Amino acid sequence: MVKTFACSFTATNLNARSGISSVVDQLRSLGIPGARVDEVQIALTEAVNNVVEHAYKSAYPGDVRIRAELYPERLWISIQDAGVPFAKGELPEGKPADISVPVESMPEGGFGWFLIRELASQVQYERSEGNNNLSLCFEIKVTSPSAEV
Repeated sequence: MVKTFACSFTATNLNARSGISSVVDQLRSLGIPGARVDEVQIALTEAVNNVVEHAYKSAYPGDVRIRAELYPERLWISIQDAGVPFAKGELPEGKPADISVPVESMPEGGFGWFLIRELASQVQYERSEGNNNLSLCFEIKVTSPSAEV
């Protein structure tokens, strides 16, 4: 049996924090191991912050919709927004930053897509009907017998 839940919010920093917290609370209540929930939270936070900072950067903040589908051994999280699409319709590569440079030359950003790609087992993106649709898959083992899926 698949367990699903969803939330939506206006793409502001404060609302993003509340929306992500809501998803994380749901995941914990479903018996997903804490360390895995923490990893999902990191990837989800990076992805949603990209929507807030980049997709709606030049427009009034629109809505962000998050949908989670928990299967017996995997979790799919879908993030949808009506913001600006990715350049060339493709996700950033997510290469690790060069940290062998002097501290003052280290980049301040650019780590998010690397983290997302490292933590998720699959990352999919499509632009459809004016919406960005990002799907992240995480391998999961539910630990709580009461939360069997």
